[in-house]
Parts: sequence; C-alpha cells; structure tokens
Amino acid sequence: MLLAPYRVLDLTGPLGFVAGKVMSDLGADVVKIEPPGGDRRDLYWIAANAGKRSVVLDLVKDRAIFLRLAAKADFILESFKPGTLNYEEMHAANPSLIVVSITPFGQRGPYAHFEASDLEIMALSGAMSLAGEEDGEPMRVSAPQSAWWVGVEAVMGALTALEWRAKSGKGQHVDVSAQVAVLSAIAHAPAFWDLNRNNPQRAGFYVTGRSVTGAKMRALWPCRDGWINFIIYGGAAGRHTNQQLVEWMNEKGFAAPGLKNIDWANFAVTSLTQDEVDRLESPIGAFLSTVTKQEFLDTALQRHMLGYPVSTVADIFNDRQLKARSFWSEIFDSSSGKIIQSPGGFAIVNGARIPAGARAARPGEHNDEILLGKEGRL
Repeated sequence: MLLAPYRVLDLTGPLGFVAGKVMSDLGADVVKIEPPGGDRRDLYWIAANAGKRSVVLDLVKDRAIFLRLAAKADFILESFKPGTLNYEEMHAANPSLIVVSITPFGQRGPYAHFEASDLEIMALSGAMSLAGEEDGEPMRVSAPQSAWWVGVEAVMGALTALEWRAKSGKGQHVDVSAQVAVLSAIAHAPAFWDLNRNNPQRAGFYVTGRSVTGAKMRALWPCRDGWINFIIYGGAAGRHTNQQLVEWMNEKGFAAPGLKNIDWANFAVTSLTQDEVDRLESPIGAFLSTVTKQEFLDTALQRHMLGYPVSTVADIFNDRQLKARSFWSEIFDSSSGKIIQSPGGFAIVNGARIPAGARAARPGEHNDEILLGKEGRL
C-alpha cells in the first residue's frame, strides 16, 4: 500500500475525520486519539473512521504519553482551535513530524478563532451564493460537504509535506482552511469576471454564461421517477448529443419539426436568444417527462450522449456499475452489532481495489498494543 510505512495520529473532530480516512485507505496506520469516554458515534463517525485504530487518551493529563506517541509518528492530524496545541513542543519531540491543522478558517486572520458549522463554511466560501433559485435565498447542498472538501485538501498538503521531508529530512506544519478548500467548488466563477467583468448569479435549474445574449439553458428536468441533468450544448460532443436525442425522440414519436430541421453539425449555443432556447427546450421537456432515470442513462450510454440521472442515496446504493466494480464492502458496526454495507476503497490500483479497512474501532480498543508497546513501536 502507498502509505503502509507511515503512522498517523488522528486528533480530529468531524471536520477532519475524512483526512484520516483517506490516509487509512492509502495504507497508513491511522490511530484515532479519543478523549476519555470516547467520541460520540453516529453513522458518519463509523463511516469516516473505519480502518483506524483507537486509543483513549487525555491530552492534558497524559501529555508525556502523547509526546512519546508523537515522537514515533509521521503525521498528526488535528482540528482544534488555533493555539490549542503546542507545535514547537511536538516538533522538538520529533523534528520530522508533519502536523496538519484542519480548521474552518485557517490558523491566521480575523476569522481564525471562529467556530463554524458546514452551513457557515459553505456560505463564507461563496459556494452557497451560486446555489438556489434566481430570486430566492442562497442554498446549501442537502448533505454536508465542507468536511469532504477540506479532508482531501488536507491529505494533499500532508503528502506534499512528505515529499519535502524526503528531500530535507524536516517536518512541517500544514495549515488547511475549510473555507479555502471549498473555493474549489466554484473554481469556474472567476472566469466570468475575467472575461466579461460580471459575476455569476444563482440560476436555479438553469445555467448561464453560455450565450452572449444572456439566454439561460435548463439543466435539471423532471422525468417519470425523479430528475435528469441535461443541457443543450454546442461543440462536437454537444452537437452529437443533440442529434442523438432528436433521433431517439423521433423513434418514440416525439420529434418536433423545429428540432428535426436544425443543422446540428453546425449548431452553436453562443448566440441563441431566450426565445430560441425556449422553443428548443419545450419539446425536449415534454419527452424527458416520459422516460425514467434508468432508461435515460441506458440510452445515453448506448448513444454516447451527455446527460445524467440525478441519483438518490438508494440509486447510488443499487447502481449496477458500482456493484460490477465491487465498490461496496461489509463492515461490522460494533455499536449495533450488525453488518452494514459501506463504501469500499475509493480507487483501483493495478487492477485491485484499495481495501476498505477494518471496521470502526471501539473506544480505546488498541490502548494496550499501542500504549504498552506490545507492537514494538514504543
């Protein structure tokens, strides 16, 4: 495994769980440091901490023990308020230690000591400003997202520091802001200002910025059993998709003359007016309302069309592609005593899926083997 030689001490709360999970999936020995009594466990905790070992430790009373662990570790992941941990003390115990701090707004600046939920992070990153109806309030994606964005960014920072350590022999303190990490979700927005000197606005079911006339195109369409993501595109792929959709509609008896007579080989969206877009979309909407999500996906794959069903949790769980790729794995939930289905390793390397790792550990399950040195590392 890619990170098999390395040990990670995971001191994080919910904002940082994912970083440790990714490093565990990559083969690192991730030790979750829990407070006396253990963390509060829920399904998110179980999923994001599977594959980690658990040690219960009071970081104040057991400071000397913690520093002994730090002296033998390669990484520490933490999500305390800035200033809670003494980084100089940890680096004195282990000059090659890489400490990764995951906080809502980073270690410095006017917001550094502010607490924040996913709602505040998504709002202050700007992501919510582009989600929601045009005349409505900013909206948050229904499931919390910021921990996943910052978790992946934290791992990238940790591995960058590891590369530097390989060359210099020195550890680093990696400062990761969730607010900054979520900016990646709106990476397209600066181009609107750079090119046209205007900022993108909320558009609900629609996308903007594709036509110089200001016309907006529908992106989400109701179908028989949910929603479909489809946009009238230009370019080679879009022209092919439009042509294939019209042929499919024609075969089903839905093609309107206004669609059949279009020269799709030379079609462009950049100069369409809103009236022209509306005339194109009206028969398309009527047709899409008659198909199911699975029917659309199967046809899109067969005809090499751009377009996707909007999946529910149940759709993802029952997805044939994920099943064929052996994505799901069974893990034991010690809190309920049941076997539950869990996402497997996130990648296939050299033809084999990265193992999902062991079940989430019980609080302090590995105290003896780690703290008493039974594994030969202390």
